[in-house]
Amino acid sequence: MILSPTLLPLVATALAAGAYGLAALWPARPAPETQPAETHRPDQAWWLLAFGWAAHAVAIISEAFDWSAPVPVARFGFAPALSVTFWLVLAIYAWERLQLDSPVIRRSLAGLAATAVVLACLYPGQDHPAIEHGLAPLHWVLGIASYGLFGAALLHAVMWRLAERRLRDKTLGTVRKSPGIPLLKLESLTLRFVLAGFIVLTMTLVLGTLFANPWRWDHKTLFSIMSWVVFAVLLTGRHWLGWRGKTAISWLYAGSALLLLAYVGSRFVMEVVLHRPSLST
Repeated sequence: MILSPTLLPLVATALAAGAYGLAALWPARPAPETQPAETHRPDQAWWLLAFGWAAHAVAIISEAFDWSAPVPVARFGFAPALSVTFWLVLAIYAWERLQLDSPVIRRSLAGLAATAVVLACLYPGQDHPAIEHGLAPLHWVLGIASYGLFGAALLHAVMWRLAERRLRDKTLGTVRKSPGIPLLKLESLTLRFVLAGFIVLTMTLVLGTLFANPWRWDHKTLFSIMSWVVFAVLLTGRHWLGWRGKTAISWLYAGSALLLLAYVGSRFVMEVVLHRPSLST
């Protein structure tokens, strides 16, 4: 039986949220101390995450358009942006998990992804029946990609801090010993994701200036530029001053918070608090 376009988002959301919820509650499997962390096989929790991630993808695609309209129109808002962000972060984390496995982070991500996919169903955003500029879809896609890349950077930064704490306190983290988490690789991956996210964010801002007519200094533009400046300072400090550890992570947190306010925050205020559509995309 083929689901109708109106029921498909609800079913996909329910399946994704259910799978994520089970993955978040699933007990951690003790890892044998004699077996390297890289050789552990995925347990049932990871299969639940994989199923939830696939259903999440269906939910994102089916919610991206308003199929009830005579002509399907694009639809987007703060909750779909948050949903796509966590979907991308989960994809990157799953790609890295054989080297960077952590039950605590797995549970946290599953819970956050479940919340995001439900929010996207409750607050699907506003319709965009007409695209005034051909570069607008690319601008949106790059903006979402930058969210995902910086989200992955934050994820690895958390792992980075946990690894540092395990090296300082041997009593912390009894499931995996500190040698099982490659500290230098975590640091390198974090900054790689920051650099990739910065490049994509730069392209997003450049494209936004090309079709913005008229140009508006709204909250989204202001916070986006502020986050770009913070990430630029972070990369400059890292390259020229050798920033590491708490200093680099603090700048990453600040830039990510500003970027979150730029789109998700402004959309949340317009759509949920003020109950009116935003004038800009």
